[in-house]
Amino acid sequence: MKCEEKFEEIYKHQPQDIAFCPYRICPLGAHSDHQHGKVTGMAINKGIHLAYGPKRNGVVELVSLDFDKRAQFSVDRIPKSKENDWADYLRGATLALTKKYRLSVGLCGVIEGSLPVGGLSSSAAVTLVFLSALCTVNNIHPSKKELIEMSVYAENEYVGVSSGTLDQSCECYCKANSLLYLDTESGEFVNVEPNTNMPPYEIMIVFSGVERTLADSKFNMRVDECKAAGYALEAFSNSEYGKFKDTYLRDVPKEIFLKYKDRLPLNWAKRAEHWYTEFDRVEKGIECWKNGDINGFGNLVFESGKSSIENYETGSPELKKIYDILKNVDGVYGGRFSGAGFKGCCMALINPEYKNKIAQKVQTEYLESFPQYSDKMQIEFCYSVDGIEY
Repeated sequence: MKCEEKFEEIYKHQPQDIAFCPYRICPLGAHSDHQHGKVTGMAINKGIHLAYGPKRNGVVELVSLDFDKRAQFSVDRIPKSKENDWADYLRGATLALTKKYRLSVGLCGVIEGSLPVGGLSSSAAVTLVFLSALCTVNNIHPSKKELIEMSVYAENEYVGVSSGTLDQSCECYCKANSLLYLDTESGEFVNVEPNTNMPPYEIMIVFSGVERTLADSKFNMRVDECKAAGYALEAFSNSEYGKFKDTYLRDVPKEIFLKYKDRLPLNWAKRAEHWYTEFDRVEKGIECWKNGDINGFGNLVFESGKSSIENYETGSPELKKIYDILKNVDGVYGGRFSGAGFKGCCMALINPEYKNKIAQKVQTEYLESFPQYSDKMQIEFCYSVDGIEY
């Protein structure tokens, strides 16, 4: 493993341990967790590895194989505001951890991602794997729920991305060969095993070759548009409402949306349309999964992708092209953007018997339209695994 080799090269001894956090996919439940929706997810066998060891002087010193700048700070002198680099997630997570636990030991380490950055919740995986290592060297043992809360704090409050709990929950709670069904309002979840009659499937990840950063995308604007829709609907219906920041579409019954949606600005109405229909797709998808109907489940995934494009208005030209190709390839049950959908990658559930033909067709047709990504475009086949071991 490259991170282990790099650690030994830098520090002249072997790491104490190598921590791992998987990436995740979200087949159904796109763009809904920040409005307290219901979501589905799977952790996959690709993710973030961290080769690490303790530093008794309380210094955190991390090298990433994906980014140039080295992260360095002390656990008792964390900058109060972000410094606009990849280590902001680590600083924010450490700050959250110090609010509940006393830290005296730092760590040195090397972080390695097994897939390109973008669309698979790499920021959440980095944060969680770092937190698990930092807790280990300090001999403290937060629950997975606490780890999720601290990681979300780092992303929301420190970095400034208005995300929900989907990524962290999938990377903590998922079980192999199951579909996580999570209510992001209550935090309740269950891992749903597929019906014994379910046809075989495999997870395909297609990277466009274009990386993205949520903090620099339109992600936060979409969240605000959803909140604005909810706030306006509450006002139109004479419902009781409080502060804007505490407004969520989950609090507004669908009947109110249907009654007053024509009074909303078009963009607000479209964002809300996506949220309510995605909520329904998750409910229908879980029933398909329980019944072993992977074709029905896959069709809902395609519908989710269409709504993400038309109503939520995400998707770069590259991702839209991949989505269109996936819809017209034999053996693909369903596919859509993975992650926020601004650049990043697409995911698909496929019939393993067709995997080579699918990969060839996707690569050929995509590069015909975007030959400039011939060196960066990448296709990976994955399977589901348990969430982070901690």
